[in-house]
Amino acid sequence: MPATPPQPPDDEGTPLLQRQGWGLPDSWPLMAAYHDGETLVCRAASAAYARCFGIPADEVIGRPLVALFGEALAEQVQPFIAQALRSAEPCSCEQDLPQADSRRWALEFTFVPQRTDGQRPQGLHVLLTDLTRHRTAERALLESEERLAKFMQASVEGIFFHQDGRVADANPALCELLGHTLHDLIGRNALDLVAPEQRSRVLHVGAAGKELTYETALLHRSGDRIPVEFIERNSLQQGRPMRMTIVRDLRDRHAAQARLHYLAHHDPLTGLPNRAAFLAQLEHLMVTARASGTQLALLFIDLDHFQRVNDSVGHTAGDALLKTVAQRVGEQVRSTDRLARFGGDEFMLLLPGVRDPADVIHVANKLLAAVSSPLSVEGDRPISVTASLGVALYPRDGETPHLLIQHADAAMHVAKARGRATYAIFEPEVVSTAYANLVLEGQLGHAIEHGEFALLFQPQVRADNGRAVGVEALIRWQHPERGLLAPDEFIALAEQHRLIVPIGAWVLREAARCARHWHERGLGLTVAVNLSTLQFQAADFVESIQRLLDDTDLPRGWLELELTERMLMDDVPAVRERLAQLRALGVRLSVDDFGTGYSSLGHLKELPIDKMKIDRSFVRDLPEDRQSAAIARTIIQLADGLGLSVVAEGVETDAQRQFLLQAGCDQLQGLGISAPLTAAALEAWLGSHPQASPSAVPDQRTSPCA
Repeated sequence: MPATPPQPPDDEGTPLLQRQGWGLPDSWPLMAAYHDGETLVCRAASAAYARCFGIPADEVIGRPLVALFGEALAEQVQPFIAQALRSAEPCSCEQDLPQADSRRWALEFTFVPQRTDGQRPQGLHVLLTDLTRHRTAERALLESEERLAKFMQASVEGIFFHQDGRVADANPALCELLGHTLHDLIGRNALDLVAPEQRSRVLHVGAAGKELTYETALLHRSGDRIPVEFIERNSLQQGRPMRMTIVRDLRDRHAAQARLHYLAHHDPLTGLPNRAAFLAQLEHLMVTARASGTQLALLFIDLDHFQRVNDSVGHTAGDALLKTVAQRVGEQVRSTDRLARFGGDEFMLLLPGVRDPADVIHVANKLLAAVSSPLSVEGDRPISVTASLGVALYPRDGETPHLLIQHADAAMHVAKARGRATYAIFEPEVVSTAYANLVLEGQLGHAIEHGEFALLFQPQVRADNGRAVGVEALIRWQHPERGLLAPDEFIALAEQHRLIVPIGAWVLREAARCARHWHERGLGLTVAVNLSTLQFQAADFVESIQRLLDDTDLPRGWLELELTERMLMDDVPAVRERLAQLRALGVRLSVDDFGTGYSSLGHLKELPIDKMKIDRSFVRDLPEDRQSAAIARTIIQLADGLGLSVVAEGVETDAQRQFLLQAGCDQLQGLGISAPLTAAALEAWLGSHPQASPSAVPDQRTSPCA
């Protein structure tokens, strides 16, 4: 390319590039060239034009257009060149230009003819404009719009576009959600789709033009209200700014939230309010009652022995029973009353607006009757269950929910202590005792597990010479807080709650172990153990005694069992058979506290009894009290007539000893002989007292029974 191209300023036929000062720097970005009008040979070109075809700038000059463009591209642009030369007007077209790196440029070719007025064009200016970025952007926009269209069609969430408040487009999901066709929606005011109470808010959000997410509500074609979530976004549709709203149906979410709220406040088995919901209701109603000056009644309902139902017929039947009980109780109360399942087999009933406590008692009796009615579960199997019910009144029995529930619970335990299947109204004194017994019951269970019991032994001696013939085993409880407790402080409670069975079994094992030890030491002592009714009536009692004797290898005649008169008279034939089985094992049998029961002498003579014990209540006033003296003589004579030995309990004075000796009593027992002793202390005591049969004097080693 010449350094200074010719530039005749007045010659309009001179090429344009030359007239404007050809000799452009290589950095000039314009892609332009001048070609001969006849041959299309390049006469001048910019460096950018040469680079476009991958040819050095100094090699472009002199090449025909087809050599630069290539045959294919030259053929494609030829019609536009011909038109420009023919019409003497600029002509443009768009073509892709392949590159060496396999990319393609999108170029706009502009052909501008160079001519003198009235003559055929002498030359052709070729201007190239790079459209690649614009086409890429256009394709991206098109692809984006195509993707958006596909997304709208496939999305399970509703989508619609709106401009100036009018619906411009919507997807099938939105049409289905609202029950409208697309034709119904296009052009419609978008606010018409919104629930009336939400329209001002939606209008405000739309006017602000913010991109945000919020909850609102739409209207179905039927008029039903649909809770939705709007996700507002600004968008560009076909080059026009629009508002895009994604509509998310919240009905399932709200239903799930409602279900979670229900489960959080209701018992899943019975459908009743649960503990948390009931406590909230109780506190609210207490505030209302305080403001109105009325009373509330709280009824604590607990099923009796419900665990036996689960153990006997299974938890499925137990669940069915709980549902039935909840239904029955619910049928007996008013719509204003509040019934809840408090947990397990416990229910709470709150009666507001109580004016007369007698009304509460009436409700309690109705509930007890409803619960106790037999029912069938798992087919035709009838089950009967009862309930114990405790009543506390607000504000009399507690001014806080916690205290009122505690007192109703305490009253319920009083009802259980009274035999169950009844109600009890809170009374501070009675409940205090019941609560103490409840605590003691729990401690008794702990004592059994942790070995807190101990045995003491009180000697029994011959009345005529004072020689020791046996001992009575007496249980004591080494209470961790109250110290050593005598049987009258816990045995009755243990019998009431069937804890006497494991306690009695422990006493028998410990007494037999000590008896065996004394036998090995040469101490001839019979060990007497008191039996409870539950122990004696157990189906496997005789077998348990057989196992005990086998385990300890205790000789015949060294274990004595004491039974009360009532135990002997409950079922005489069965008792006679059981006593005979025990006698066959070599066990001695005695009637404890004789004279305090209602024995039939006709039956008594048929029973295999070895000994009678005169109760301490008859011995205490001897010899001064004539009636006690007469009873003691009668018992001694009766025993003698039946061939039984007799022992008097509670002997404390010499006068009592002398009277009993003269009356013919065989054996004596009481503080006048010896206080109850530990096993080790008993052995020491025996060291200084004679025995009924010769034996070695024990040494001073600590007894393993201590």
